[in-house]
Amino acid sequence: MSSKKESVERFDSLQRRLEDAELLLELAEEEDDAKAVREVEQELKKIEADIDDLELRSLLADPDDQKNAILTIHPGAGGTESQDWAEMLMRMYLRWIEKKGFEAQILDYQPGEEAGIKDVTIEVRGDYAYGYLKAEAGVHRLVRISPFDFNQRRHTSFASVFVYPEIESDVEVDINPNDLRIDTFRASGAGGQHVNKTSSAVRITHIPTGIVVTCQNERSQHRNRDAAMKILRAKLYQLKKQEEEAKLSEIESQKKEIAWGSQIRSYVFHPYTMVKDHRTGVETGNVQAVMDGELDPFIRAYLLGRRVDKKQTANA
Repeated sequence: MSSKKESVERFDSLQRRLEDAELLLELAEEEDDAKAVREVEQELKKIEADIDDLELRSLLADPDDQKNAILTIHPGAGGTESQDWAEMLMRMYLRWIEKKGFEAQILDYQPGEEAGIKDVTIEVRGDYAYGYLKAEAGVHRLVRISPFDFNQRRHTSFASVFVYPEIESDVEVDINPNDLRIDTFRASGAGGQHVNKTSSAVRITHIPTGIVVTCQNERSQHRNRDAAMKILRAKLYQLKKQEEEAKLSEIESQKKEIAWGSQIRSYVFHPYTMVKDHRTGVETGNVQAVMDGELDPFIRAYLLGRRVDKKQTANA
């Protein structure tokens, strides 16, 4: 089913549901049925949420938006503090993925020495996964009382999020085998002791561009190599788009230094609670909800802002 046809059918379905709810509400009020009124109110909330989702889908018009996504998270400077923050972000995105009904597969996971993670790469499968998640690319800043500081001092940590569209095998991405350096090593990530017994982990270096990808989450070296090639294809495809458009791609331009002043969003746990997106000004005091995956308000505001920017650029 085409995306346009699907959108029209979803709109028609929502309109029918709204009409049915209005009729049921009238009947409930006539019969003074409080229980039925509450049921209609719950249905209206669901309809409102579905309308918001449909509006969000309407903002995803770029050719790559419908594709699956490859999400990577890297801690900034700061050792254990930033590595713990990177793991918190991983949990936040996994919660969001679950809420959206998407599927997640961890392609590469490198744990921190004391806590947190040194790096993680997640494949996100679902309609418009990339279109939604591209709004999350950038540096994320955390302010909190450190659980690792005996003196209970406030710390600021940074982590970066990069998002790439997953590229199908039939899309032309020229990869010369002679341009690849493939190394194998013993895995250190999740998977139990078995992964450490053989050199199943794979690191691929694309020599012309300097792009390096690793995958160690599968027990099979063959599967790790396939997953690493999938990540490499996505990154090279994005680089190809950048060259074709003769300008810095949006994803690459967001690869700023993972430090103060370059963040797209701040998460403050102390001395007050707030999450604020610095690009759109959207903020909330319900930090826990955000960390549990309530990201759509930030994503919606970002996509709306991009649409306005595109219109202004077109009219300039």
